[in-house]
Amino acid sequence: MNRGDARADAHDVRTDVRVDVLVVGAGPAGLALATRLAHAGAGRIEVLEREQYAGGIPRHLHHGGFGRPPRPWLHGPRYADRAVRAAVAAGAAVRTGVTATGWAGPLSLETTSPAGLERITARAVVLATGARERPRSARLVPGSRPQGVLTTGELLRSVHEHGLPVGRRAVVVGAEPVARHAAAVLGGAGAHVVAMITEAPRAAAVPGVPLLTQTTVGELRGRGRPTGLVIHHRDGRTGLLTCDTVVFTGDWIPDHELARRGGVPLDPGTRGPRVDASFRTAAPGVFAVGNALHGIERAATAAGEGAAAAAPVLAHLAGAPWPEPGPPLEVRAPLLWVTPNRITDTSGRPLLLRPAEAVTAPVVTVTQDGRPLWRRRFPGPASPSRSLRLPPHWTARVDRTGGPVVLALG
Repeated sequence: MNRGDARADAHDVRTDVRVDVLVVGAGPAGLALATRLAHAGAGRIEVLEREQYAGGIPRHLHHGGFGRPPRPWLHGPRYADRAVRAAVAAGAAVRTGVTATGWAGPLSLETTSPAGLERITARAVVLATGARERPRSARLVPGSRPQGVLTTGELLRSVHEHGLPVGRRAVVVGAEPVARHAAAVLGGAGAHVVAMITEAPRAAAVPGVPLLTQTTVGELRGRGRPTGLVIHHRDGRTGLLTCDTVVFTGDWIPDHELARRGGVPLDPGTRGPRVDASFRTAAPGVFAVGNALHGIERAATAAGEGAAAAAPVLAHLAGAPWPEPGPPLEVRAPLLWVTPNRITDTSGRPLLLRPAEAVTAPVVTVTQDGRPLWRRRFPGPASPSRSLRLPPHWTARVDRTGGPVVLALG
């Protein structure tokens, strides 16, 4: 055996590690949970982050308004740095550049990093893997694969982390708050934003940027770099926008790959792990928090969920029994998803409910087996980019042996 073979064999040796709580993901939710657990003396808390830096999406968001209540002067990188420092100061181990590749048992994960392979076994595993935008390929937009076609996350990393140029003429696909932020970043990087495109009938515009509503992307043109974007209007008209950069925004999906590999049941609405009000999945000992549960929410909301999960995780470590899966919560169109999405107990945690389209003064109804449980009219509009918050008191009226709990607009 030569020296190169010896190095390869040494790298393939898997180290076995045992911890009390293993948190996968060092974004706002995972860090907030790790901080609470470490302060509570929960034992050895380890947080894994596949990126080279911890902090999650806020690391790339160079605008103010982070924290709770929102602080205009608190920018994303500083907010992320504070969260990392708090977790480490409390005694949690935050490890970056470590990727969880699969499961070696119900509460064991296999990981890889530049240091080699590990098998980490915990008393509790928490999935805080966050959410990601679906790229152009997943949206089935035809055309070649030129450079300059990005998601918002790729745009932010290119500009803020690597200082790369983004082109001269850009089109933003989407009109949610993240799309408006992408337009601002493009403008700050020297690109002219030709248009923002959305299928919605109306949306908030960015000053100086044309907003094309009821419009879809037909095809990308260009080889080495985009030269244009074919668009289709709902009235049948077709057009071509000349551009060299296209940013696909929104269309968030939980990063559920690790949950799926572990056989953790997913909710068809959120496309994240199905959880109860205590963040417990159907897999005993496995919890899930933050944007791994749903489409993107503000960092403060994700951090709040992480902090709230500390109590049920501590209860599990103390020997609390894992409940049987209770009745699922289901939504009816035009509602998109609700979380938590199964009922095993009651808690003071509000439910998040997201519509698929804008609704003015929505009336939300909750029924089980045809029996009314709750009804409320919300005075303001509901938006696909902002969740309604439902009080949890009505969950005490749910029959734990009954059928699905159905949320609809009445």
